[in-house]
Amino acid sequence: MPSTLKTSPRQRARLPRKTRAAANTPPVAAPVAEPSRRAVLATEALLLVMATIWGVNYIVVKFGAEQLGSTAFNSLRLGIASVMLLVIAQLSARTAWPSRRDMLALLGLGVLGNFIYQIFFIEGLARTQPGTASLVFASGPALIAVVGRAFGVERVTRRGLLGIVASIAGVALVMLGSGQATGAGSLPGYALCLAGALCWAFFTVLLKPYTERVNAMQLSAILMVGGAVPMLALAAPRLAATHWSALPGMAWAALAYSSVLAMVVAYSIYYRGVRVIGPTRTSMFSNVQPFVALLAAWAFNYGVPTPVQLAGAVGIMGGVLLTRS
Repeated sequence: MPSTLKTSPRQRARLPRKTRAAANTPPVAAPVAEPSRRAVLATEALLLVMATIWGVNYIVVKFGAEQLGSTAFNSLRLGIASVMLLVIAQLSARTAWPSRRDMLALLGLGVLGNFIYQIFFIEGLARTQPGTASLVFASGPALIAVVGRAFGVERVTRRGLLGIVASIAGVALVMLGSGQATGAGSLPGYALCLAGALCWAFFTVLLKPYTERVNAMQLSAILMVGGAVPMLALAAPRLAATHWSALPGMAWAALAYSSVLAMVVAYSIYYRGVRVIGPTRTSMFSNVQPFVALLAAWAFNYGVPTPVQLAGAVGIMGGVLLTRS
């Protein structure tokens, strides 16, 4: 091709005009291939599995934190997940680990998404009911759309803007409706959940570039280590004082579920979704979580939402659907 040949000024002068223009034009990088429809459908099916796992996880974390203490339970599940992901990444990945610069950036994102977020998540959940807390976290897609627009990653239409407003209004109703029934939750608890949802939005948007150039298992492992190290340090006194032999079998089962399924399997699916279909579309599958969480909360006697909170749920879900378009 003329555009790839090196020609001298005298040689270019002898070429036809169109050929000279092509010779002076630098090669254009090939566009990034769009994922196939099959890959998109497979990813969406996996994201439904992820959303179901995370929906049930609200109940599991609530129970595990009651048995072991919120910080101790969170640190153990992060630590177990980190070890498992590191082993899997080392055995399965055929590519080199990221550069030192990317490694440090991902560890920092791990602190944001797997330490700071997890503190908001588990402390907010400890002060609320699992089903209604999941409704606050369901505002995530709208928050991701806002943050993504601010960073130039996502485009928000007028309809999407209306959806964001509806989601925020729905969150307000969920929080304000917590005082209508005993045990429905507390305003500080929902405020912590909302802070966690905002934290996750920043984490998801900032993570997007790395999902395109870092192996998924390596990415998951590094991010998990970034959250596990500070969490284990924070929980060390509580872990040292725990009477492990006195823990019931269900507490160990909750730890296994929340570590292996919710943090190893589901997180790996989430990062694949961000890479294949983008952060906002991936976060849309969190719509399934509140319904799963509400059903699980009802089944395990963790309360039901108030009428005002149900109205808020309609606002959140309607807003999320508008945000998607």
